[in-house]
Amino acid sequence: MSGETLPLSGRQPRAVRNALSVLQQVARAGPGVTAKEISAGLRLAPATTYRLLNVLVEEEYLVRMPDLRGFALGRRVSSLAPPRRVPEVPAAAHAVVARLRDRVRFGVHLAGLTDGRVHLTDPDPDHPPADGGLLRELARIRDDGAAVRRFALGPHQACLVRPVHSAANGRLAAALAVCGTAGRIEAPDDGLIHHLNVCAEELALLVV
Repeated sequence: MSGETLPLSGRQPRAVRNALSVLQQVARAGPGVTAKEISAGLRLAPATTYRLLNVLVEEEYLVRMPDLRGFALGRRVSSLAPPRRVPEVPAAAHAVVARLRDRVRFGVHLAGLTDGRVHLTDPDPDHPPADGGLLRELARIRDDGAAVRRFALGPHQACLVRPVHSAANGRLAAALAVCGTAGRIEAPDDGLIHHLNVCAEELALLVV
């Protein structure tokens, strides 16, 4: 990250406005939005869009997705607003997740969804997430209707994600992520899927 003046040419006020517009466009579109989509949405020249994206990535206001094709909000964006209160997870929910960890040989993480934002509410202490890639992928469940979704975290690791909808109102309130070696996740046995579904159904009774 550089502390020097942003390497933008032309009128600086316009460049600043364009950079803020790019951040807003990524926030609206969600993780994975491409440079082409941002350029079209803002009616910016592709060269200008790429220059702004490179600066925002360098300054950590944006990050590139693992496949390098899209972008997501970076860690420094959170410093622009007061921290959001993350709802406390009921002790019963922690116990449900703990039982799943005892039954499977994978990392098991529970994520919550608050005001459209994903946050880890019960990360597996024995298998901590390596980076922000897990949260970026979990954010995709907002627009994904699949019962169980698979995604890769790298060349050797992958995850299964099971959305958790509140039994009280049907709202998408959380997600379970089971992470392990890519080979085992890509071809999970029926027992793993069963345990994952049972855990999600129990959690549905505990979240709102």
